[in-house]
Amino acid sequence: AIGATFAAMIGAGMLVRTISYENNPVAKHAAWMLHSGVMGAVVAPLAFLGGPLLIRAAWYTAGIVGGLSTVAMCAPSEKFLNMGAPLGIGLGFVIASSIGSMFLPPTSALGAGLYSVAVYGGLVLFSMFLLYDTQVVIKRAETLPLYGVVKYDPINACLGIYTDTLNIFIRVATMLAGGGSGRK
Repeated sequence: AIGATFAAMIGAGMLVRTISYENNPVAKHAAWMLHSGVMGAVVAPLAFLGGPLLIRAAWYTAGIVGGLSTVAMCAPSEKFLNMGAPLGIGLGFVIASSIGSMFLPPTSALGAGLYSVAVYGGLVLFSMFLLYDTQVVIKRAETLPLYGVVKYDPINACLGIYTDTLNIFIRVATMLAGGGSGRK
C-alpha cells in the first residue's frame, strides 16, 4: 500500500511537470488537480485527529507560511538561495530519522529522539525549504527573459511551495496531536 502511494505521488508529480503550460493549459490544470487530489488522499488519514485540531493546525500553518513568505519576499535578493546543499543534507537526516523511528519503539530513548528529529526537525527543515523555494520562484520570475525559448510555468514554479506547505501542515498537526496528552 505504501509503495502504491509513493508511486501515485511521484507519477502525478511527474505528470504535472511534463505537461506544457503554454501549449495545453487545460491539461496542465487537470494534471495539477489530479496531483492535488492524490496529495489530499495521502493526507486524508489526518482527519481522524478531529476537526478542531485540524482547524488549529491549518491556522498555525497559515501563520507560519504567511510569515516566512513575507520574510522571503522582503529579504535581500538571493539571501536564502545559498541554502540548497545544507537543506539537502537536512532532508537526508529527516528521512533517515523517519525510517529509523519506524523500526524503533517510541518508548526507547533512541526511538523518541529519532521521532523528535523527524517531527520537529522536519518542521524547521520544511520552513527553511519554504524560504528557499519562495526566493527561487521570485528569482526565476525576475530573471526569465520575456521572449525566451522556455516560457514561465507558474504551476511548476510553485509546486515546491505547495509541497513545503503540506509538509509543514502535517508536522504541525502531528505536534498538536501529541502535545495535549501530558496536560491535565
